[in-house]
Amino acid sequence: MIRFKLYQNKMRTSAYNGYWYARAVCDETYDTEKLARHMSEHNTPYSPGVIHGVLKDMINCIKELVLDGKNVKLNDLAIFSVGLKSAGAANLEDFSVNEHIKGVRLRARATGELSSSALKAEAVMKQLTQYSTTTESTAEE
Repeated sequence: MIRFKLYQNKMRTSAYNGYWYARAVCDETYDTEKLARHMSEHNTPYSPGVIHGVLKDMINCIKELVLDGKNVKLNDLAIFSVGLKSAGAANLEDFSVNEHIKGVRLRARATGELSSSALKAEAVMKQLTQYSTTTESTAEE
């Protein structure tokens, strides 16, 4: 179930000032060790330790391949790749890696059964009923 809360755009210069939007919220994050324990509870003969080791190796390999310019696709999850944040140069001769490439990003694009359209079709939404401020909506679930 995807939980969300509402927030209001309060940017006075925006054409959408005052509009309300939904934002997904998360109440827990699973690290690789906790994910391994969760996976071992799904009728598998593998222990959490074995699964954790495989996950750690997978993560290292994905990092290695992505840094080598490869895309890595985990079917029905995501395609991992590198993205660049770059500033423009007035002409080709002026372009400098050190000056114009501002950052490197890890990209993950949903694929297969986790594609955006599949997520929207399967997602169950639940609005939070308690908010931290009184200016946000407190509509019931």
